[in-house]
Amino acid sequence: MTNTEVQKKHRQRLTKDDIIFNTFNYILIFIFVAITLYPLIYVVSASISEPTKVNSGQMWLWPVGFTSAGYQKVFRDPDIWLGYRNTIFYTVVGTLLNLAFTLPCAYALTKKTLPFKSLINFVILFTMFFSGGLIPLYMLVNNMGLMDTIWAVLLPTAVSAYNVIITRTFMDTSIPDGLEEAAEIDGCSPFGVFFRIVLPLSSPIIAVMALFYGVGHWNSYFNEMIFLSDRAKIPLQVVLRELIIITQMNTDNAVVNNTEAKTAAEMQQLAGVIKYSVMIVSTLPIIIVYPFLQRFFVKGVMIGSIKG
Repeated sequence: MTNTEVQKKHRQRLTKDDIIFNTFNYILIFIFVAITLYPLIYVVSASISEPTKVNSGQMWLWPVGFTSAGYQKVFRDPDIWLGYRNTIFYTVVGTLLNLAFTLPCAYALTKKTLPFKSLINFVILFTMFFSGGLIPLYMLVNNMGLMDTIWAVLLPTAVSAYNVIITRTFMDTSIPDGLEEAAEIDGCSPFGVFFRIVLPLSSPIIAVMALFYGVGHWNSYFNEMIFLSDRAKIPLQVVLRELIIITQMNTDNAVVNNTEAKTAAEMQQLAGVIKYSVMIVSTLPIIIVYPFLQRFFVKGVMIGSIKG
């Protein structure tokens, strides 16, 4: 029996209730897709549309007119490229550092012979709900001599308790104990088991953790604002925040100082276009990277959330 015949036979078996149910699902999926895509399309369109068309509401989905003024303003700022370089550095190095701490910690928590395992699990879970707060963190970083260094950005977020638990659950449920025991019988050391057996089998959760940590580093700006004063070290998100604030302040000052109404209106419209351009500049790299990790992301999250 060919595939066409199988599909035709399957359609004949569908009842009226099945057809109604499938139609309802398709409509619901279409609505969810539209709700998800509309903000993305709108931001892209607004970043390249004429400011007057955007502010007047004439542009509601597709671009109306064309202007690259927002992107020109953003990319002419030398701090943008400096921020990109720093953010890429923090994201790559920070993610590698996160994985270097998270994976061994999670693997150790899967071992039944780990001393004080219950106590360690309790301490890790406790930090998910309670923390010392901003002032103790600032005092700790300052007393360790990390202020205005890259380590002030990387070390306080080196390990996430939630990610450790997800990774531990994946390793505990997906890697058979017999496989590790067989490797040890063959003379493999504990480090050999971890690097040769556990890590290759944990590629889905490694991809998930890399995405979680990477997005966190890419979007991070609050700790950097507090701990960094050297402009040569500030990341992209801080630069973009300053750019939006400065543009808005210049617009407000133009209005307060009774600048020509036409000039003030143009500055205000340009500020809106810059805002949308900044959104695209800051999110585009993550959007580009995500499809390559998406298949690992879904598998890793589902397996890692089965058992707590």
